[in-house]
Amino acid sequence: MNAAELIEAKSGSSTPDLALKNRLKGLLLDFGSVISVSIFERHRETEAVLGLPKGSLTWMGPLAPETDPLWQSMQRDEITERDYWAIRAKELGEAVGEPGWDVLTMLTRVRQVDPNEVVRPEMQRLIRSACDAGIKVGMLTNELELFYGKEFLARMNVLVHFESIVDATHTGILKPDPRSYEAAIDAMGLEPRDILFVDDQFRNIGGGVKAGLQTQYFDLRDVPGQIASIAARLNLTI
Repeated sequence: MNAAELIEAKSGSSTPDLALKNRLKGLLLDFGSVISVSIFERHRETEAVLGLPKGSLTWMGPLAPETDPLWQSMQRDEITERDYWAIRAKELGEAVGEPGWDVLTMLTRVRQVDPNEVVRPEMQRLIRSACDAGIKVGMLTNELELFYGKEFLARMNVLVHFESIVDATHTGILKPDPRSYEAAIDAMGLEPRDILFVDDQFRNIGGGVKAGLQTQYFDLRDVPGQIASIAARLNLTI
């Protein structure tokens, strides 16, 4: 059974039972593509910034998996997420005549000047609303500091709202390893059934389901709808 089937079997629709909505006490978020605007959504902007021909970046990840065999390979656990982005960084560096790019170099070059512009404004409002409502907000990420660097993150305002951040940069345990969810649950100090976990990858959502968390797959094809759904599940108005 794949992750999507597991989610359907255990959780049914992403729309929660009303009784569950009132029980949620915590919000556990992935960072990349959930809190931050994804690179996939900014391909045209990236092409302009790097001086690449318009339409030359055709790999669309979760927005259109059929365009991205490398993304599909990651979803099958043939490569890690870090492998995926390392390959993309190398490709972009070579495309602009600068071989040897790593992920941090890629992110710096394509869009990382103001840390607060990386964050989705509507997600920042959701996080603030959750905090105001007394909901604990935590983060479970595979490579936050590894990809962005300490100095950049120190200037990212949204991070002050997080009571806990479990980052595999330091733990060395990547989602969907069960130990990563255990660490995040422990850090939040809540029962897993009382936490809503949000991630943009089915493989990671499947891990969350196995850990006993409430889950929300963050579909990049409908970001406003996803944020509205999260708010509804937490009984928030944003």
